[in-house]
Amino acid sequence: MKTFVLVGLLTLGMTFNLNAQSDESFKNDTIEFIKLTGATTAFQNAIEQIGQMVPEDKKATYVIEAEATLVDLYGKMADIYMAEFTRNEIEQLVEFYKSDLGKKLASKQMDLMQKAMGLGQSWGMQVQAIAQKYQ
Repeated sequence: MKTFVLVGLLTLGMTFNLNAQSDESFKNDTIEFIKLTGATTAFQNAIEQIGQMVPEDKKATYVIEAEATLVDLYGKMADIYMAEFTRNEIEQLVEFYKSDLGKKLASKQMDLMQKAMGLGQSWGMQVQAIAQKYQ
């Protein structure tokens, strides 16, 4: 009986360890995907922009500390993506973003989003004017 319990516990432990490794691998792949989308550049730009208020003699230390926060941020972002996409889908996304077209999209994505936000704001103002006519 003791042998059966011991074998069961070892099997459970090995399964848990394999799942943990698989989950960690999935998370690492998801973080790679996030970085490939251009998020790294956006975050580096934000760190630089926010850091403009930091005195020059403290800037290097600020950058080190600010960049250290990215590990946690990428992990939390990965959790969000992992809840929405399967491991296979993330692998396909990584493959796409490593392609020439994916690299092009990643390099233009921030600019495209800013332009789209401008369009959205203009559209919102247009719809607001229409709504005001009916008040």
